[in-house]
Amino acid sequence: MKSLFIFLLLGFLAYSCNDEGTLSSTNPVNWENRRATATLPDSLERGTTYLSVYSQVYSLTEHRTHDLTVTVSMRNTSLSDTLFLQKAAYFNTHGAPIRTYFDRTIFVAPMETVEIVIEETDREGGTGANFIFDWAVLPGVPEPLFEAIMISTSGQQGLSFTTQGRRIK
Repeated sequence: MKSLFIFLLLGFLAYSCNDEGTLSSTNPVNWENRRATATLPDSLERGTTYLSVYSQVYSLTEHRTHDLTVTVSMRNTSLSDTLFLQKAAYFNTHGAPIRTYFDRTIFVAPMETVEIVIEETDREGGTGANFIFDWAVLPGVPEPLFEAIMISTSGQQGLSFTTQGRRIK
């Protein structure tokens, strides 16, 4: 009986340590289900937006950091037209690419928000992480809004702040 218990315990521990490293989201997005299946017309207005995010901030000195959870919001500000996102690429403090969240054009419905969450334990971005978004809309349609909220709590202390994207192209 004792050996059966040990065997089951070891099996449970082995199973629980199987972390696939999946990307997190408050409402996990299946990017494939958002894929734009039709070819986008050449008449679309295209842009690139830069968004700074912080998966860590300095605390007390440059040698001590505090980890943060990052929520990135990709918002379609149009009441009637679809937004097309062609790329959401995440870079670290040194400008090295960390990951691209989708590699095919996806759609965001009118007034819809799609989110990416970077967990507090994900320190890859560092103190100067950022995103680049490539997007397209019909001429005359409002530009999308890209925002990030960084937050952390410890005991009774809390830290939170926001950043907004800036069109660079």
